[in-house]
Amino acid sequence: MSGEQVFRSVTCLGCGCGCDDLEVRVSDGRIVGLAPPCPVARRWFGDGSVPAEISVDARPATLDQAIDAAASLLAGATRPMVLLAPDLTTRAQRTAIALADALQAEVDGATSDTAASGILAAQRRGRAGATLGEIRNRADVTLFWAVDPRERYPRFLERYAAAGSATHASSRVHLAVSVGVDRGPARAELAAELAPELELEALALMRAVVRGQTFEGVPDRLRPVVAIAERMRQGRYVAVVYDAEPGRNPRDDQRADSLIALAQLLNGPTRAALVGLRDGGNRSGAEAALTWQTGYPMRVSLRGGQPRYRPGRSGVDRLRGGGADAVLVAGAGAALGPLSLESVPGIVIGPGASAVAGARVAIDTGVAGIHEAGTGYRMDDVPLPLTPVLAHPHAAGESLELLLRAVRGRAR
Repeated sequence: MSGEQVFRSVTCLGCGCGCDDLEVRVSDGRIVGLAPPCPVARRWFGDGSVPAEISVDARPATLDQAIDAAASLLAGATRPMVLLAPDLTTRAQRTAIALADALQAEVDGATSDTAASGILAAQRRGRAGATLGEIRNRADVTLFWAVDPRERYPRFLERYAAAGSATHASSRVHLAVSVGVDRGPARAELAAELAPELELEALALMRAVVRGQTFEGVPDRLRPVVAIAERMRQGRYVAVVYDAEPGRNPRDDQRADSLIALAQLLNGPTRAALVGLRDGGNRSGAEAALTWQTGYPMRVSLRGGQPRYRPGRSGVDRLRGGGADAVLVAGAGAALGPLSLESVPGIVIGPGASAVAGARVAIDTGVAGIHEAGTGYRMDDVPLPLTPVLAHPHAAGESLELLLRAVRGRAR
């Protein structure tokens, strides 16, 4: 590619906001400009260059040779596993799940640990949710629970919670609760700071206030959350925002359950929705694809010929503990954390596959939304079109489909 091209209305999968208004400038096969400015988008797109190697047993190979070797490894396994890593289109994720079905394998995604508590709580209790567009246009009161979106979701305020072009909200009020090291936004009409051990007690007290109960002798350390709950009752449309993938710091597993209950109760005196902020790379898409294909969003076993949910450890943890005799990593394997395939035969098909240590078969592919067209999911489960701005010799979706055909051919 030579000269300069400008691509408009490009979708960014750098975080779960899925901003689809980016302008990307490309010159001589590299990304040279990005607008509007966003640090997460800059990291996500970079200059667009990714490896394009194919190897079998650490030696260069053709695509046909790699597919044949991968099919032989997987078809000969008795306890295969498929891991859905980020940076794939939904089409590629769907094909990887079909491979797990053909192999009667276990299949799991990248968020089985980080987002599991919120997903399972929503399945137990239901959830009062909304699209980000509804939050943008209607939310006049927003509570940020232990998260400042500007750190990992920089444009969430600009595009949604603080957008100036709301159709049904004439003013915006922001409330903040900080829990331990998890800080809420610095500028808020009302704010509270809680020690981690007080979090669930504070949420229980707020639910009681929302129900209309009154209390005497509330400890000073909990009075700010009482004021916040009373202010939320006065809103026309309340958004409760929290980080559904909080990262390295441990959180109480009951946080999501308690926040769901709070949002549900708020739908008595007012209208409310719970918004879980999610990471990018089409992680939400993997959960959606798993759910519509198997009925479960994570930790699925197809070893009996039908899908079963496997509670407990994630697929990555089971792999590290010897839970498989062959594994297919579909997507950017580096995003799964430290992952060595020295002790188990591994196939990696996705962006940066050649960098995964110990992979028997590695096929580097393009990145969804940078090199590959298709569909990606925003964190509110809204599907968005992905516009490729650069070319790559190997597509993840096509490579996985070749592998699926090869595996099915060996099963005949």
